[in-house]
Formats: sequence, C-alpha cells, structure tokens
Amino acid sequence: MRSESAASRDAAEKEYLATNRGSWDDWVALHFDSDYYDVAGFKAGNCTLKSVEVEELGDIAGKSLLHLQCHFGLDSLSLARRGARVTGVDFSDQAISTARRLNEQEDLGARFVRSNIYELPRHLDDRFDIVFTSYGVLCWLPDLQRWAATIAHFLKPGGFFYIVEHHMLMNIFDDEDSVTGLRVTDPYFHSREPARYFDTGTYASQGDQTSYETYEWSHSMADIVNSLVSAGLRIEFLNEFPFIAWKAFPFLEQDREGWWRMPAGKPELPLMFSIRASRPER
Repeated sequence: MRSESAASRDAAEKEYLATNRGSWDDWVALHFDSDYYDVAGFKAGNCTLKSVEVEELGDIAGKSLLHLQCHFGLDSLSLARRGARVTGVDFSDQAISTARRLNEQEDLGARFVRSNIYELPRHLDDRFDIVFTSYGVLCWLPDLQRWAATIAHFLKPGGFFYIVEHHMLMNIFDDEDSVTGLRVTDPYFHSREPARYFDTGTYASQGDQTSYETYEWSHSMADIVNSLVSAGLRIEFLNEFPFIAWKAFPFLEQDREGWWRMPAGKPELPLMFSIRASRPER
C-alpha cells in the first residue's frame, strides 16, 4: 500500500502536468502563426532542423524514429523529409491535431500520438531505431528516471537515443529582458517541487499579453546521464557547445551561422549539449 504522502505527491504532479498541458494547448495557435516557427517557410521546403542534430543523427533514411515532445510537428516532419519513418508524440491535444493536419497537407507519411511521455507505453506498441528529442524539453519533466526508462522501452536493440538541448548550467542564470550579464538566481540541482511561473507571452509570441501559469523542474547534467545509464543505455558521446539556437539571454550575440554566443571578449560558457546513447544488441 502506498503512503499518503506518496499519493499526495502523485496527485500534485498530475495537477502540475495538467496545468502545463493547458498552457501548451493555448500556445499552439500562437506558435503556428509566429515568425519564430515560420510555418510558411517550412511549407516552402525549409528544414527546421539545426546543423548540429543533422550532423550528429547521421543518415536516417529508412529508419523508424520516435520523436518525443514534438509540439506541433515541424521537426518531426523535417525528419520525415529526410527519409525517416516518424512517429511524433506530445501531450497537447491541440499540438497533435495541428501536426496531423500539417502531415496530411504535406503528405509526409508521419503519424502523431497524443500522450504524456510516462503513459506512452499504454498507447504505443512499436520499437524504434531512433528515439529523438530536442530543445526546451527537459524542464517539463518531473522525473528523468521514468523518462529514460520510457526511452529504453521503445528502442530496438542496437538503436540509439539522441537529445540536443540547452545546457543545464543555463538554468541558474537570470534571463529577464533587462539583464546585461550573468547573474545567478536559481538552483542548479533537482528538486521534487517545481518552480511556478506566471509569464505573459511565450518564447515565440512576445507580443501576447495573456498570462500563463506553468511548472518547471531543474535537472543537472549528472541527472540526465545517470538516468540513461540506469535505464541500460550506453553513452556514445556527450558534446557541449559554446553557442545555442536562440537568444537565451539578451546580451548574447549572433554569429555568421545564426548561433547565439557570449559577447566577444567574454569567457565562453557551455550553452548547449547533445547526447547519443545506444541500447546494446544484447
């Protein structure tokens, strides 16, 4: 029999995730119409994937690929254009319905499943050559051990998991629009209780004045690596990069390739990382 405190924690977690799902449902239409996502450019043939993940994923043609936390599917469909047989997963009803509509319009043969990551084994029976996730995904997950176990569950023997994400060190710094340099404001290590936010707009819809409530969890780099190892996966590489795909702090400067970096003359910091981890053949 589970303790009352454990049951209470589970109930609270479900409430946090339900609140986040409601906010993401609201954000889909805003993001679809935003310059940030540039849906028109995607429909004209642009690839939404960045050079880092394209290079590190390698040739994915003919591979079965599971994309976790796919939002409304632009990266999923870009992966499909590169020849993968893609299944995208997100917990937002609005995101999945929009992704399915885009898939039909572009005739890319992907499929999309509406599910919380932790509940996905109830909704999907397949195994995949590749499990993929990217950019701004980990803060929405309360438990990385269960996350990694889900990844391992869906990988074929010999298959691999790939993630590219902002570096966890970034979570400790103030990212308000007024900051002019690095200032530590938040803890680095994981806490069971999430941080609660009330913000207007989103990273892709700055003009929106609606206030959204969200809950986010911090995780250390050790949490990420150890969760994957504990799930039986073998780390092939962990790379750190002194740049990031978006203007995460107002003082970052954009280079010729479109990446955002610390200002010239300032020490470089790890702003982004990638991990590739495989499931052993045996």
